[in-house]
Amino acid sequence: MSALMVNDEINFNDLKELLQITDGNLASHIKGLEESGYLKVQKGFIGRKTNTTYSATKVGEKAFKLHIDALEKMINATK
Repeated sequence: MSALMVNDEINFNDLKELLQITDGNLASHIKGLEESGYLKVQKGFIGRKTNTTYSATKVGEKAFKLHIDALEKMINATK
């Protein structure tokens, strides 16, 4: 989600390279995020090759921000 928060959209291969994970691992995480309504999937073609891109939804952005806020509160509570 953090990669989606700083990019309007990102394609599967770029996301896989950024996260340094396998196709299957990334696909399973994407599936969960999509089912939760946190990301939008756009499928298309560049020439004859498929190109799948992802972008955060408003619901996903809100959930991510709430998650970061909760982490910050936990960190600040330990100081």
